[in-house]
Amino acid sequence: MENAPVLVEKTGYIAQITLNRPENRNSMNADLMAAFIEAVDEIKADRELRCLIITGSGKTFCAGADFSSNLDNPLFRLPNAGLLNMYEPFLKLQQISIPIIGALNGHAIGGGFGLALMCDIRVANKNAKYGANFARLGIHSGMAISYMLPRLIGLPRANELLFTGRLIDGVKSQALGLVNYAEAEEKVLSKARELAKEIAGCAPVAVSMIKHSVYRGLNWDVLAAAEWEAHCQSRTFEMEDAKEGINALLEKREPQFKGN
Repeated sequence: MENAPVLVEKTGYIAQITLNRPENRNSMNADLMAAFIEAVDEIKADRELRCLIITGSGKTFCAGADFSSNLDNPLFRLPNAGLLNMYEPFLKLQQISIPIIGALNGHAIGGGFGLALMCDIRVANKNAKYGANFARLGIHSGMAISYMLPRLIGLPRANELLFTGRLIDGVKSQALGLVNYAEAEEKVLSKARELAKEIAGCAPVAVSMIKHSVYRGLNWDVLAAAEWEAHCQSRTFEMEDAKEGINALLEKREPQFKGN
């Protein structure tokens, strides 16, 4: 179905998951996240696949949480477990044994940035914006971003991005080692497919075992980190600073934080 919130395509040994709510910037709303779980389960069940590409439709890869125009959104009243459940569809990617390539066609912000970090290889749009802007919203990061980012680009660089909530473009992302390639928008997906084809041409069991060994050697435990972040994020959502930060975002103004 072309109007489905998430599309799954398979060509030979390669699968592609496409977030398909461009009018909503592919943000993390209920229908998209439910469909994403189904897509991941479908990929896991197909033993013939050797590589997975994840991309978005439109100009945005994933904009993160689906903020409404006011703070009556139930998102802001979720306890720890509820926030963790919200991120669970993206976190399920760690259960996939084949390599995952993120074809970051456009902006990846907040939870969408977390989705990008869950990929093993990333191809960025050189002009798009990437980052974890949580501090600028008055809330703690989520989806284990504070765990993954230092391990990917080093502690000092990760601290700077997390503490400032700064967004960076694809070119800067490549310079930091955050992405493998920064391409023109129209070349992002083709580059990802080129990489996927190269991976799919290798011995599939060996590749899957290598992926497992890489993350085992890193003591990679994203779920435990996500559980801790859900606790911290839920506490900050209760604060006045979170209301101010999110309202400022929606009103396109600078926030005035008071530390409460």
